[in-house]
Order: sequence, then structure tokens, then C-alpha cells
Amino acid sequence: MTSPDHFLVDNGVGWRLAMTRTTSKVAPGTRPVLIVPGYGMNSFIFGFHPGGPSLIECLAARGLEVWTVDLRGQGKSIRAFGTARYGIAELALEDVGVAIRHVLATTTTGAGDVDLIGCSLGTALSFAHVACVPSAPVHAIVSMAGLVTWKAVHPIVRLAFGSPRLIGMLRFKNTRRMARIALPIIAKVAPAVLSVYLNHRSTDLSQASRMVQTVEDPHPMMNREIAEWIARGDLIVRGVNVSEKLRELTHPFFCIVANDDGIVLPSTSRHTYDVMGSTNKQLLMIGDREMPIAHADLFLCRGAQERIFMPIADFLLMA
Repeated sequence: MTSPDHFLVDNGVGWRLAMTRTTSKVAPGTRPVLIVPGYGMNSFIFGFHPGGPSLIECLAARGLEVWTVDLRGQGKSIRAFGTARYGIAELALEDVGVAIRHVLATTTTGAGDVDLIGCSLGTALSFAHVACVPSAPVHAIVSMAGLVTWKAVHPIVRLAFGSPRLIGMLRFKNTRRMARIALPIIAKVAPAVLSVYLNHRSTDLSQASRMVQTVEDPHPMMNREIAEWIARGDLIVRGVNVSEKLRELTHPFFCIVANDDGIVLPSTSRHTYDVMGSTNKQLLMIGDREMPIAHADLFLCRGAQERIFMPIADFLLMA
């Protein structure tokens, strides 16, 4: 496997998006895969696993050209002169669009389409992009603990986002630094506290201080929009009801649902699969009573390589 290639890509509105490409021996006839991060995170977690090969490494080992992107405000992306005010529409339509165009302009596969893996909110961004840009060169979509429509909401999430006005006024700083201090302590003395997001029965938390490298500060405008989205249920982006558009979309679709997810409840995550119009769609439910899988466990749990990463590769190679 080659060392990742790194790029800084101008998004046209004052940000330079950090992108990476990882390859091994690219299989003939494959499409590049672009992984889209969720909210309050960056792309670090896709290249990290506490006990084995990461998601990126597993996909590349199967002959896929794997790309990641840090959207504005994430990871190693740089704000040159652009505004710090942005929401779901800007990320979904501008940043994801720029990332797709860069992948297709740079890929060694010769393909004219990309496959998207949406992680948590990254699923909503991916579907918002193809719903609002019908000509988008996207072939297959994978959802990892993602959503489009809020069918059910965990009480903690509903409480946190109960007031769009209030949550939109709050400013969060140094979240990663605080997580670096708190997470290892919580993981050691009270791991059950983390269980809605990361379950100690399924994931080795001994490297919690490294895991927090994926944490980003929440964004006030995004917070407000998410709160409004929760209250409304449907995802609406620049006048397009993405939730309703799902029935018209025919992209090959692989939906991965974590059975003990407290951030995106299983019924909410599965709903995208249930209503999407594609005839080529698969559902993978992960976790059971002995090994409950929470939100972030999909990337970090024991056995993720065989149970999650390899099925993703299988689907994309056949889609």
C-alpha cells in the first residue's frame, strides 16, 4: 500500500479542503471511493483502528482507490479568507461537489463516477448533494450510521437540540483538548457514560487519547440547522425536500445500522434504506446483546474489518 497523497483543494469560497488518496493495487474497472465525514468530526478516524487495519486500509487492500475529505471547519482544511458562517447546504453542495470534481480530475482509475461513503451526517450531505444536483457523477452510496429523515430521536439528542435559537447561540472551543483530557478518564472509570456513542464492550478504549484526534468543535449555525431539522423531521436543503427525493433515487445503496446507536437511532438510520427507490440496495444490521454497537463503534469495534469494512468493499466492487 502506498503512502497517502495529500491535497489542498480550493472550494471557491475561501477555504482549502484537505483531501487524501490512498491506494494499493487498483483493481481494473473500479471507481474511486470518497468518504464524507459527519458532524463534529474529521477524516482521521477513517485511517485509524485500535486493533487492526482501518477502514481506508481495508478498502485499499481490496483494490479500491480511497479518498477522504475534510470539509470546511474540519481537520487540516484551511480557512484562507472565506466566511466562518456555513451550514448543511454549503457543505453538501459546495464542498462535496468540489471534492467529487477533484477526485475525478485526479483519479488513476479512469472512471467517470465516484462512490460515496457517508458517515453519520456525511450520509445526509451525500444524499443532499445527489438530490439537489441530479447530474452529479455519483454511482453508489454507502451509509454508516447515517440518516436523512429524523424518525426517532434519542432523549439526550432531543434535549441538546431542543431549542434552535439557544443551541445556535452557543460557542464551543477547544472541544478536542477537553475530550483528550476527559475521554481516557471516563473510559477507565465510567465507560458506560460513553455508551450512546462508543461502547466499551465492543471497542478497545485504551487508545482513547488517539481517538479524540477526530473531534472538532461544534458549529453554531450547523447546530441551529440540525435543531430545526430534528423538529421538522425532513431534510430540506435550499428548497429541495431531500427526504421526499429519496423515493426517486436509484443509486446502488448499502445501509449499515448500529443496533445500539444512541446518536442516530436504528429506526432513523434504517429509514433511508426503507424508503429509497433503488432496486439495488442492501441493509446490514451490526451488533447484538453480547456485542452492542454504538455510533462510533462502526469504525473502531473489534472485528470491524470482517463484519463491516469487508462487506463495504464487497458491495462497492459489485455495485
